[in-house]
Amino acid sequence: MPTGTPQPAIVLVRPQMGENIGAAARAMWNFGLDRMRVVGPRDGWPNPKAVAMASGAGRLLDEAQHVDTLPEALSDCHFVLATTARSRDLTKTVYEPREAMNEAARRIAEGQKVAVMFGPERAGLENEDVAHANAIVTVPVNPEFYSLNLAQCVLLMSYEWQRAQGEVAGKVETLAGTDWAEGHEVEHLARHYEDRLDEAGFFFPETKAQGMKTNLRNMWSRMPLTRADVQMMHGMMRQMARWARNPSDK
Repeated sequence: MPTGTPQPAIVLVRPQMGENIGAAARAMWNFGLDRMRVVGPRDGWPNPKAVAMASGAGRLLDEAQHVDTLPEALSDCHFVLATTARSRDLTKTVYEPREAMNEAARRIAEGQKVAVMFGPERAGLENEDVAHANAIVTVPVNPEFYSLNLAQCVLLMSYEWQRAQGEVAGKVETLAGTDWAEGHEVEHLARHYEDRLDEAGFFFPETKAQGMKTNLRNMWSRMPLTRADVQMMHGMMRQMARWARNPSDK
């Protein structure tokens, strides 16, 4: 994803460790995000430990917006999401990460500016911070251990952003030098097996033969066969039939 693409701003609120800021920058850049805003970092700014940890994502830190207060960081935003694992005494819409970033993508496509807030490592966002947000994002984690590392949380949300852009395939089939078998090829394979099994007396008793053949055809139709699979299955049956005619011929 090239820089300049419309995207949410990642807002780190009072981050405590430079290493986590740098790791968050790396997580963002892994998924094409490069708009970081840093609010009141504990150890000042710029932070050499953040730079060291950012590795190849150091440009994000160079271009990061550094402000003292949260309202400054959110001043140009139309919609703000606050990440928090704790329950709040605030009336807010609560999203899980995937739906949150789908909503962010929808609003950004409409021309809105969206921000996602992340709290400091020790205790996360305070209620006063969350009050600035339009909605909450809660990750379904272990209720007995709900604390997420700052960079891990940024990574998760950045990944869901990329999914929202349709850039992550839910499932990919890799065909090793072959193609999917076409219907006529599977049909020929089915007939081959049916004929040889018929010769071997497999379809017995006769009253059940048609049902057995139908089940066999149904089995072939359920199997995602490649042309290489079909060729191998033909070869297996031919070899078994050859052996059945002359077991001593090895």
